[in-house]
Amino acid sequence: MRILITGAAGQLGQDLVATCQAAGDDVVACTSAQLDLSSRDSVAQAITGTAPDVVVNAGAWTAVDDCESDPDRAWRVNALGVRWVAEAARRVGAHVVQVSTDYVFDGTKPEPYVEWDATNPLSTYGRSKLGGEREVDPAHTVVRTAWVCGAHGRNMVKTVLALADRPELAFVDDQRGCPTFTADLAVAIRRLAAGRVPGTFHVTNQGQTTWYGFVRDILELAGHDPAKVRPIGTADLDPPRPAPRPSNSVLDNAALRLGGFPLLPHYRESLERLLVQLGARS
Repeated sequence: MRILITGAAGQLGQDLVATCQAAGDDVVACTSAQLDLSSRDSVAQAITGTAPDVVVNAGAWTAVDDCESDPDRAWRVNALGVRWVAEAARRVGAHVVQVSTDYVFDGTKPEPYVEWDATNPLSTYGRSKLGGEREVDPAHTVVRTAWVCGAHGRNMVKTVLALADRPELAFVDDQRGCPTFTADLAVAIRRLAAGRVPGTFHVTNQGQTTWYGFVRDILELAGHDPAKVRPIGTADLDPPRPAPRPSNSVLDNAALRLGGFPLLPHYRESLERLLVQLGARS
């Protein structure tokens, strides 16, 4: 299929491009410089000019804390930008896959969130991403994911490896989620895209932990002492983060599971694979 990918230079975008090319797709990889989601003309020219079968919108403004101080930019890119993508896709009959986030939930539910749970975002970023979801046609696809890590860009795995030689580290133990690895996520997104599967899907690696627990896993699997990590509460962060985070970000991949689609591997398995790729594990 011909597949246009926005945000192609991003963490997920690069793995999406590689995954689709490996599958033999005709990939139109659009970086933010080539396709500006805030510009209706830019989006229309890119999509109508290439007439793809599928558009995967992996582009977004994901600086969660910065969104609080510039909400107009957040809404322009993360919500209105999706309107322009959906509009242009309709013109050429392309199926849209919109990448969204666990931040559409407030984190107060004690159990994992399923796709049909009510949303209630706490932050500007979460609200703008929910706005983007609502711009997608019902017959198209929304993929919510969380705690994304990969070989490209900045993420928690790379941050921890850079800090691994410090005598002590402190990470919050009251935010729970599912670490998700872009190499796995890209395969699942392509599968949904190729099948033009409609509706909302939660797509994360299996297994849940806290940031504190995840950092211990990273250190342990990279050959460092996990005991150097100290658990703290979100309220103890200094300086405090401008954007509130949901305390429970665990996404139940119910629609995938009940629909008979393959689930992603356990996050520790994918973490080991990433650490080998980054040269942090033999």
